[in-house]
Amino acid sequence: MTDLTGPFTDTATAGPAASGNAPEPHGNQAEPPAPRRRVMGLLRRDLAVDRLSGLYVIAIMLVVFSIWEPTTFGTLGNAKVILASEAITGIIALAAVVSLVAGVFDLSIAANMSLAISVLGQLMATAHLNAGLAVIITLAIGGLVGCINAIIVTRFHIDPVIGTLAMSSVLAAVSYWVANGQTILYGMSPGFSNMGIWKPLGIPIQVYYLAAVALILWYALEHTPVGRYLYAAGANSKAARLSGVNVVRLQWGALITSGVLASLAGVVLTQQLASAAFGAGNPYLLPAYAAAFLGSTQIKPGRFNVLGTVVAMYLLAIGIKGLQLRFPQYPWIADLVEGIILLLAVGIAVQSARRRARQR
Repeated sequence: MTDLTGPFTDTATAGPAASGNAPEPHGNQAEPPAPRRRVMGLLRRDLAVDRLSGLYVIAIMLVVFSIWEPTTFGTLGNAKVILASEAITGIIALAAVVSLVAGVFDLSIAANMSLAISVLGQLMATAHLNAGLAVIITLAIGGLVGCINAIIVTRFHIDPVIGTLAMSSVLAAVSYWVANGQTILYGMSPGFSNMGIWKPLGIPIQVYYLAAVALILWYALEHTPVGRYLYAAGANSKAARLSGVNVVRLQWGALITSGVLASLAGVVLTQQLASAAFGAGNPYLLPAYAAAFLGSTQIKPGRFNVLGTVVAMYLLAIGIKGLQLRFPQYPWIADLVEGIILLLAVGIAVQSARRRARQR
């Protein structure tokens, strides 16, 4: 096998070495100095910079922004705001991760979230249903949207990006019809709304919702056969199918799960706001995919994973919040940062995939 390690090749073990006339290494052929090798080993193995860089960046940003804005950013109240608000982003980002792991894009998650908000508001404020029953119906509708997406992708063989993008437009129309384009401010169940401001151990309840969803998905994807089959289907559907994996069934399951989680994000946001804000889920699409793709460079680089997505989500949130507090005169900072991060993350993921393909 040819050694392609370039300037790190030990020339003393190749070529004329077999006859005992190996030249002394020189120029670019010399091994890196021992101190440099030790530093590289420390970064890659001990500090795991390639896998945990997001955590290091978070730590740096916390210090920098706390020094810059000690009275606004560096406070316990601000920390709780970031934790609670980004928990909803985290849930819908994990909805994106499930579909991406299976190799399909679900661009309808934000519209599905908006539909869930409108449906839940109408069920409680207009139909006067019990909060628990209203939530169950809302989640079931989210699962139904996932079923329709699965039919579009697996039965009609429409590209997932096109199919789910078209579904987003349909869901936007349905949301408008359900809520008549209005935000529902009154009529929400008091118990349901009070739950949204509950802070067990001083931590907003939304963080516990995210932790529960992340833990369940992490275990399912990393420690069960279904998770391994999902990764196999997403990496190479043809090879997985030839190996006996039912790829279509896995894609159905992924899209249904994605739909339910998107609806859950809408339920959590409605509970947090104590109102059903029309179209409130639409702005969550870009942050969700930015976190999912950036997360594919963390913890387990090269593949979409739950823990990496959570790290990436809070990395983005801390960076954006810090910049907004530092430069309040620029309201477009959040969109700019999310767009740039998404481009960079997708670029890194593509390059990583090409590198792995060459290594095979």
